[in-house]
Amino acid sequence: MKKFLIVGLGNIGADYVNTRHNIGFKILDHLARKEGIDFQTVKLGALAEYKFKVRTYLLLKPNTYMNLSGKAIKYWMDKENIPVENILVITDDLNLPFGTIRIRTKGSDGGHNGLKNTQLLLNTTVYPRFRFGISDEFKKGQQVDYVLGEWDETEKANLPERLDVAAEIIRSFGTAGLEHTMTGFNGK
Repeated sequence: MKKFLIVGLGNIGADYVNTRHNIGFKILDHLARKEGIDFQTVKLGALAEYKFKVRTYLLLKPNTYMNLSGKAIKYWMDKENIPVENILVITDDLNLPFGTIRIRTKGSDGGHNGLKNTQLLLNTTVYPRFRFGISDEFKKGQQVDYVLGEWDETEKANLPERLDVAAEIIRSFGTAGLEHTMTGFNGK
């Protein structure tokens, strides 16, 4: 059975649950809720196992806080013997309009500390990543407050449909492959 590690980046704790920066956690929580699976507390995070079309998806929410996400990713890749091409790291992106999808095979960290730490510990910039746009609707000097702020009413209204698309992306990544998933979902 083919195995995939799907990592949603975020910060642990009640203060962060509904923040833009925690979209990685929110996407994994949405998929788990739809599929009736639960997360278990494990070393360096919370893990849920999702089986779909003869594939196993390990859904990981690191508990290392955003800036040390790579530690949990590296640990679970090694423990489960999952190759780098079978991981998908989900994160927020300020440079994309709200809800816009960008899936890539490689790239820079784009100033994102979770990706920066991941690239450092994996020792590569070549790994699949799924960026979810949170837009850049903040005033100069307000970036941290914006990223760690909660969704506005318009975003909240549109989020359920975007979360459904994100769940489809995860399933497609494992069944159709990265290239097909990029073609089918990028920019949507």
